[in-house]
Amino acid sequence: MRSLLKRRDVLRWAGAAAWASPLIPAFAQSGKVVKLLVGFPAGGGTDAIARLLGEKLKDELGVPVMVENKPGAGGQLAAQALKAAAPDGSTFFLSHDHTISILPLVVKNPGYDSARDFVPVAGFASFPNALALSGGTPARSMAEYVAWVKGAGGGKGSVGVPAPASVPEFLVKVLGDKFSVDLVSVPYRGSAPMMADMLGNQIAAGVGSIPDFIENHRSGKLRVVAVMGAQRQALLPDVPTLSELGLAGFDELPYYGVFAPAGTPKGVIDPFSAALAKVLALPDVRDRLTAMGLAVGHMSQSQLADRERAYTGTWSRIIKASGFQPQ
Repeated sequence: MRSLLKRRDVLRWAGAAAWASPLIPAFAQSGKVVKLLVGFPAGGGTDAIARLLGEKLKDELGVPVMVENKPGAGGQLAAQALKAAAPDGSTFFLSHDHTISILPLVVKNPGYDSARDFVPVAGFASFPNALALSGGTPARSMAEYVAWVKGAGGGKGSVGVPAPASVPEFLVKVLGDKFSVDLVSVPYRGSAPMMADMLGNQIAAGVGSIPDFIENHRSGKLRVVAVMGAQRQALLPDVPTLSELGLAGFDELPYYGVFAPAGTPKGVIDPFSAALAKVLALPDVRDRLTAMGLAVGHMSQSQLADRERAYTGTWSRIIKASGFQPQ
């Protein structure tokens, strides 16, 4: 009788452990490390987000989560690394819209096809891009900036962008056309080097994400003067939207998501998505992401796929209308 009870106890405990740790079969095989690829340098907004989430995900997944930066070509190198990775749950890609949606529209051969080579796992936030001015620029608003470019700049101004042929670069062109000034994009290899030049007053303005700018805006080192989106941002209540400045059609906000190599099974995707949902529900994580300027919200695999298709469709029309030719 005692041996039977012991056997039943063992089976019950084993069953409880399997129920309590559904992530273990997918992620804790032989202590395998989960690699989270990031397509931009350390020190930028995307890197900071990845490290925050990675630190929390390791507790949910039960294995180490290592952030691996593969900067270059607007995230292309990281995307190519994801394409080449085994679809076994050991490699994921944390990316915003640029690498997944925009690059395939502006580069003839990026080395990957997002729809064919990747599978959405889960989304976790959206964010507006913004125009910010460096501390050495005397302007305090969009109108003052335009007047300053027309005066001191002789009608021409340089504006940093985190990557070539990106949404920020197209916004620079649209802003220049709208306000009749010659704004020239200066592409960087990510937001971190762009921010360094802005803080050093090497460039007067930059277009990037709110997470890139918010802390330096708060400290007065930079000034955000315009944001994307249908409404003003809670963190920047005094900053007008592009719509308020007369630029309609820029309400579709960029997104952040996690992607895996094509062929990754649902048995891997669903647990990772569930783990990310738990991490996003943690008050400290939500507060820190919100403080960065992100609108936080878990998106399932299908919701992220729908968001990606809608966003890609919107920007495909904008890019074609601009006359830009893939290079």
